[in-house]
Amino acid sequence: MAAEGMTPVEALALVGVIGVGAQWLAWRIQMPAIVLMLLAGLIVGPITGIFIPSRDIGDLVGPMISIAVAVILFEGGLTLNLHALQDAAKGVRRLVIIGAPMGWLTSTLAVHYGAGLGWEASAVFGGIMIVTGPTVIAPLLRQARLSRRPAALLQWEAIVNDPVGALAAVLAFGVVTVLSENEGGAAAAVHFFGGIFFATLVGWLAGRGIALAFQRALVPEYMKVPVLFVVLLAAFTISDRVLHESGLLAVTVMGLVIANAALPSYEELRRFKEHATILLVSGVFILLAAGLDMQALLSLDLRAVLFVGLVVLVARPLSVMVSLIGTTVPWRERVLVALTGPRGVVLMAVAGLFGERLVAMGVPDGAAIGPLAFALVASTVVINGFGLTPLASLLGLRAAEVPGVLLVGGTRLTTGLGAALKKAEVPVLVTDWNLGHLRHARAAGLQVFYGDILSEAAENKVEFIGFSTILAATDNDSYNTLVATDLAPEFGRDKVWQLPRVKSDSQRHALPVTLGGRRLGDGRTYDEFEALMIEGWTVRTTKLTEEYGFEAWHADRPLSVLLCVIGTNGDVRFVAQDSKQVPVAGARLIALSPPKSDGP
Repeated sequence: MAAEGMTPVEALALVGVIGVGAQWLAWRIQMPAIVLMLLAGLIVGPITGIFIPSRDIGDLVGPMISIAVAVILFEGGLTLNLHALQDAAKGVRRLVIIGAPMGWLTSTLAVHYGAGLGWEASAVFGGIMIVTGPTVIAPLLRQARLSRRPAALLQWEAIVNDPVGALAAVLAFGVVTVLSENEGGAAAAVHFFGGIFFATLVGWLAGRGIALAFQRALVPEYMKVPVLFVVLLAAFTISDRVLHESGLLAVTVMGLVIANAALPSYEELRRFKEHATILLVSGVFILLAAGLDMQALLSLDLRAVLFVGLVVLVARPLSVMVSLIGTTVPWRERVLVALTGPRGVVLMAVAGLFGERLVAMGVPDGAAIGPLAFALVASTVVINGFGLTPLASLLGLRAAEVPGVLLVGGTRLTTGLGAALKKAEVPVLVTDWNLGHLRHARAAGLQVFYGDILSEAAENKVEFIGFSTILAATDNDSYNTLVATDLAPEFGRDKVWQLPRVKSDSQRHALPVTLGGRRLGDGRTYDEFEALMIEGWTVRTTKLTEEYGFEAWHADRPLSVLLCVIGTNGDVRFVAQDSKQVPVAGARLIALSPPKSDGP
């Protein structure tokens, strides 16, 4: 099969299965997904020869990667909500305005003196290395559960610097082209800066046009995503026609404009784009890894190791530390940002593209850019993937060592449950839009947030990344359903819970079962739980042992309502009526029990 190759349809199917499968496996075993995708691409590509993109897909590989990178950067632009910047604003500006040029310079020196490439290839590759990969940073931040400000600093830097790095490579490549063809420098400069202005204008017009069309209902709901894709591709193509690779800037600006247009359908658009990005990132990594030349990979020697070391330990820390001089960013956060710089799909894609073009221009060192990019991406992802969490813990910059629980609704039940969780050293936050409802939680010493959990203020001030489980337990069934439905895509539907809704005999008042989160407890509603608390029922904690197991506890407390189980690893798992899992020894049970329990 390796000799004959595959049909394009078979090849694309293989790419999809391997890419998404690697991401799923990475989620199951808690590993950086990019590591498994790169390994899978190497195995099916240069190692076994089962899949060779240039042979099995042909000339479409390049355009496919270009469009995929454009969509990925557009999705990154959609996360650039200017209201969410706040504390990280000054630091991000410094990292872009000062850090990007300095990173370009230090990375170019690292390539030249570390890897031994000529100045032409070093300058082009050094520009690409500015990027830190938002598609890689985001899952690492979720895994490490960083505090809000350093997490925002890293995420915004990655998003903003992605197109900046691509454009730096364009500039360096343009200089190399001018020098090799003896063209006029002034004409080349006019062409370059004119192309940047044109790309920015195209992106702004495309984003503004989409925003106005959606706000004025000129596009029906079912056509919004197709129209968005078509305009995205048009903006990328038109801009690229004027200045090659400037389309990356155009689509990023387009995403930025849409993100800040306050569109009612923005969340649906963003989530659809996130799903599309997962598929595209998977495909691009498999294509790039499978397309690597095994001989070029084997040619990597100690100079490649020296190159990676210089980038990770010198170029990145130096540019970050110099950029943040004079800011209010604490030194611990500076150290964390300086030592966190994973590279991702944009670097791999753009490096491979420009490497081939340099070779075509007669710059032989261009052939080494692809393998070096692979070595840098693999090394930085492994280093940061396994080192970010310990580093953040050492510096005291994690939002929570143990995943916390977010309780929506300041009630007697959530106060009692929160106090029990806090006693078990589980971080708890109780939220309510009514300040008076939070008085019980305040009296119990619980951390509270006054405001709507779905508001923009909550998005900016609540460190959601420190919480893994949500319980919506207000006195309003519809609001509980709204909270659970809205937050489920972010936290995972198995981690979002709500109190059971009041059953209605009339279909006029019954909400669809597809809405909301998982139902807590044995079917009791808010009013029933509240009545029990008024009668004197209390939330109690019991630790299971080998001698006193779950069956013994249940026999001693037949009336108690089991609410959640804290596992031996500290994870909190709420309990539903139909739960089949039996808690093991060492777990702690949190239950609502009557005032005179007949058990010990």
